[in-house]
Amino acid sequence: MSGRAFPEVRTAAGAVRGRLEDGLSVFRGIPFAQPPVGAARFAAPRPVEPWDGVRDALAFGPPVPQEPVGDFAPDLPSGDDWLTVNVWTPEPGPAARLPVMVWFHGGGYQFGNAADFDGGRLSREGGLVLVTFNHRIGIEGFARIEGAPANRGLLDQIAALEWVRENIAAFGGDPDQVTAFGESAGAGSIAALMVMDRARGLFRRAITQSVPGTFYSDALARDIAEVMAAELGLRPTVGDLSGVDPRELPLAGAELSSRMPEFADRWGPVRSPHAPVVDGEILTTTPWDGLARGAARDIELVAGHNRDEYRLFLLLMGLFGAVDDDMATQALRTFGPGADPAQAYRAAFPDASAEHLFELVQSDWLFRMPSLHLAEAHTAGGGRAHVYELTWAAPAEGMDLGACHGLGIPLTFGVLDDTVGSLLIGPTPPPEAEKLSAHIRAAWTSFATTGNPGWPGYETERRLVQILDAEPTVTAYPEEASRRLWQNHRFDPLEVRKP
Repeated sequence: MSGRAFPEVRTAAGAVRGRLEDGLSVFRGIPFAQPPVGAARFAAPRPVEPWDGVRDALAFGPPVPQEPVGDFAPDLPSGDDWLTVNVWTPEPGPAARLPVMVWFHGGGYQFGNAADFDGGRLSREGGLVLVTFNHRIGIEGFARIEGAPANRGLLDQIAALEWVRENIAAFGGDPDQVTAFGESAGAGSIAALMVMDRARGLFRRAITQSVPGTFYSDALARDIAEVMAAELGLRPTVGDLSGVDPRELPLAGAELSSRMPEFADRWGPVRSPHAPVVDGEILTTTPWDGLARGAARDIELVAGHNRDEYRLFLLLMGLFGAVDDDMATQALRTFGPGADPAQAYRAAFPDASAEHLFELVQSDWLFRMPSLHLAEAHTAGGGRAHVYELTWAAPAEGMDLGACHGLGIPLTFGVLDDTVGSLLIGPTPPPEAEKLSAHIRAAWTSFATTGNPGWPGYETERRLVQILDAEPTVTAYPEEASRRLWQNHRFDPLEVRKP
C-alpha cells in the first residue's frame, strides 16, 4: 500500500490503485475475469489477462447488459468489462486477516448492478472487508443456449469467489472467513452455490434474504430459450445468438417477460424467463434436496424472508384495490400446494380478503416458504441455520407496502435514502428505521465474524426465529398457518407441462 489518498494493492493479475474514502480504502472496477465478449461470449468465465503498471480502480465497472424495467431503461454499458469486483477495506495488507462479506445482488436473474450498493457502512462499522461484483444475467447469464454451458451467471459468481480466495488477503481480508450474502435472486444464487461442487470451500457462511423457489428443469429452460430466440427469428444456439449485439439481446428477454402469462398452460406458474437451471452438470440438484442430503453441512446459514413479500409486486402491477375473488381463486390454484389449495387457504385464513389471499399465496410460493424450507433442509442435512422474518412495515407515504420484498436491502446496507430506500421507506427515514438497520447490520457482521447473529439456531421443535421489527424479538415462527399448508411441498425444478 502506498499513499494515503490513493492506496495501492497488488493482485495476482497486477497492481491496482484505489481511493481513501471516510477512513476506508475503496477499490472499484477490478476485473476478475475476461470480458465475456467475442470468442468468450456464452462461455464459462476465463481468467483475467495480467497487466503491467498500476491500474486505476477508482470507478465502478460498466453494468451488464440487461432488460429494461417497466418504463425505465438502464444505461447501456460503456465498455465490455462487465465482470468486475469492488472492495471496501479498513486495513489493506495481509497482516489484517479481517472477515470478508461478499454481496450477491438480486433482480430476478435479469436485472442488477453492483454500483447500486455502497458497502462503506458495513465495512466501517463491522471492521471487515466488503466485496460486491457484477455477473452475467438474463440471456447472457442464464438462457439455456446450445453449445454453451448452463448457468453462466453462477459460473461467474464462482469466478468472483475464486478471485476473493486468491486476492482478498492483499486487501486485508481472511480468505478462510468469507460470508456470502444476498437478496432475492442473489440469495437464490447463494443457495445454488451451496450445493455445487465447483463452489465448495469458497465461503464459510451464508446469509440468504428472501430465497426464490424458482429453479428450472433443463427441459423447461430449453423450451423458454427456444421461444425467446424465436422473438428474433433465431435458434437458441451460440452460432445464432452470437451475431446479436449483447446490448440489444435483452430486448428479446423483455418481450418474452411481458408475455409470460400467455404460456401458462405450457409453463405453469413460471413468470420470468430466467432462473438457475438444474441441468445435471453445472447444477445437479435443487438447493433443498442438496442441503437435505448434507451437501453444505459445514456452511453456517442465516435464512429469512419478509412478511409481506409480494405486496411490492401488487404496487408494480397496479393491482392495489383491483383483486377480486376470481383473481384470488386463480392465484391460489396456480401457486398453492396440495390438491385443493384454494379451499385450504380459505380455511386457514377465513378472514382474509381476496387481495390478501392473492398476495399471501404468492408471497409463500415465491419467497417465504422457499426460505423456510431452505433452513429446514439445511438442519435436516446436519447444518446449522438461523431464521428471521422482517415484519417492520415500510412507512412510505400513501403506499401500504408493509414489510415488502426489497425492504431488507436499505436496512442491510444502512443506506436509507437511496432509490430503493426512498421508495419503500420515504424521503425522510424515521428514527426507528435507523435503529432497526443498526440492529440488522450488527447481526449480519457479527455472524460474518463469529457465526452467531445473536439469536438461537432454528430447530423443528421450538422453531425459534428472530423477528426484525422496531423492537426485535425472538419467538416461535409466526407464519404457522402457511408453514402447515406447505410442510409436505417439495420445491422441485419447474417443468414443462404436458399438453
